[in-house]
Parts: sequence; C-alpha cells; structure tokens
Amino acid sequence: MNGAARNSAFAALLLCASAGPAAADLKICNQTSYVLSVATAAVTTTEVATQGWSRITPGACRPVIPGALTASAYYVYARSSLAHEGPARAWGGDRPVCVKDVNFASRQPSTARDCSSDDFFPLPFAALDTHHAPSWTMMLSEGPNIASLDQARTAGLQRLLKDLGYRIAPIGARWDSASGAALADFRKRFRVSVRTSSADLFDALETGALKVTTSAGYSICNDTAKPLAAAIGEKQGADWVSHGWWKVEAGSCARAITTPLAADSIYLFAQRVGGAALVSGSAKFCTADIEFDIQGRARCKDRGLNEVGFGETRVKNLSGYAAHIGEAGLVASGYRTTSK
Repeated sequence: MNGAARNSAFAALLLCASAGPAAADLKICNQTSYVLSVATAAVTTTEVATQGWSRITPGACRPVIPGALTASAYYVYARSSLAHEGPARAWGGDRPVCVKDVNFASRQPSTARDCSSDDFFPLPFAALDTHHAPSWTMMLSEGPNIASLDQARTAGLQRLLKDLGYRIAPIGARWDSASGAALADFRKRFRVSVRTSSADLFDALETGALKVTTSAGYSICNDTAKPLAAAIGEKQGADWVSHGWWKVEAGSCARAITTPLAADSIYLFAQRVGGAALVSGSAKFCTADIEFDIQGRARCKDRGLNEVGFGETRVKNLSGYAAHIGEAGLVASGYRTTSK
C-alpha cells in the first residue's frame, strides 16, 4: 500500500556538489525533466532525523535542510511526480531510511532496525558527502542530454505538455515550434497568463497533468474547491482491508495504491475535511478517526472502530485508475485509465 517508489524504475543519482559561500544550508537543484519530491536524512551518533517531501520543479533549486550542516552524515532520496506518464522514476542509493508517503518529519534512534510505526516504510537513500562543510549544494541529474538548469526547465515544460497529451518531439534541451504551439494552447485552455511566473506555470501544468494521467495503481483526484479526506477498501487475498486517510487538496490527486491493480473493484469513501460525505455506498468497511490500516470489515463497533459505507469503483482489467470527485460525488469517467 505504502511505498510509492518501491516498484519504480531507478535512475542514476548523479551528483554535482560544491560548498557554497551563501547562507548555510543543504540545497538541492533539479537538473532533470521531472518534477521531483525530495526527502533527506541527517544522521548523528544518537538519531536519524528524516523529513520530506520537498517539491522541486525542473531547473529550480531549493534549500531542504536550513542552517549549518553539523550532522555526521547526510542522505537523500528523490521521486518523480505522479503527474508524469510511465513508470515512476527514483533517485536513491543503498541506505534504508524510513519515510511516509505524505509530508513528514521524524526522529528515530540511530540503532533502530525497523520503522517506528506501520505507516512508515523504508526506501533506499543515497549518501551525500558534504566534506563536513557547513553549506552544500547538490545537483540531481537525468543524463548528459540535459547539461544545465535552463535546459532542465525547457525539458520539464516539454515533459508536462506531453503528459497532458500534446504531441511533443523527443524531450530535450531545445525549445521548438511544436512545444511553443502546445504551450500557447495550454495557456489558452487553462487561462494561464503569459506573465505567469515559472513556478506558477509549472504548478498549472502539473495540476493539469494530474487530472489526465493515470499511472499504474489507484489515484484519488479532488475536482472540488475544498480539501477532501479519502479512504479506500480492497480485498487482499482472502482478507478485506481498509486504509486511510488521504488528505487531497483542491485540484490535486493522491495515489492510494502504487502498484498495478489486481482486483475487480476498489471501494472508496470521501468527504469534505470535517464535513459531509461526497462518495459513499453500501459496502461496509471499518475506519478510524486517525490514519489507519485495518484488517477485516466485520464487527467494526465491537473493535472500537467506525463502520462506514464505501462506494464501488470497477477496475477489472485495468492496471491504473483515477477516481475523480466533483461537487456532486464521483465524476463520470472521462479520464484516461491504464489497461493491462
């Protein structure tokens, strides 16, 4: 269930690093064509302090650990946005570090061998040699075809336009007429001004791509104007299991299942945060008021749990599916799914 990148295609972690004279921090630059989410770990003799996820768009740099770098070792892991088509990409190494799929910050004893709770899972982080400098900048690179941050920004725009369904020539470091026409059409369709900043343009492109791109797994997309809380139920082998909660911001998607679907149906419950239900149904599952992974769907109240009716979404013969939720509930399927 958790572990969005455990089945991802791994990319080489190419590092270009330097000790900078600017304010002391750890800064990461994205020299790839992918929108990335980055997690870091700082290791001392007594604990491992881990945090994630920092979003970094192509061609941009962002401080991910503020202040002077005083830990004995640092590690990093990056994964590509769910907006991108195809298998997820990940940049990592061989040091297992415990993370969550959602934003998190945690501290764990350096001697601990297992993750502190069930909603954490290990991912393989890469070691970063800062040469004990108080400030360090590292570059995440995709390959020799993208040799600068400006080229990464160009390739990133092309990739998101392709994710949106535009016919883009091979993604690379050069801007061409087809890319220009596609971007002009996107600006017109989504009412994005030519004066929009680079950061806001990437936000708009990624949000648009999230609504039409369905990777393998099960995504929950919020097409309403307010945040939603969502939970799913599924059959795993002979057992029924329910999982939640995912907070899905307005206009965004959350990926609840990250591996190709194997079931005929996935059951969904969604409500406005602190408000009324928008998606429900007759299939009863157990839920809790906090994050949960619950085995079984019987005797919910006897176990101190809530019993909630979930709605069915049919996913038979699909490896990927996106459930879109509008103001009146589930939106009629008009979005791409991924067939087996």
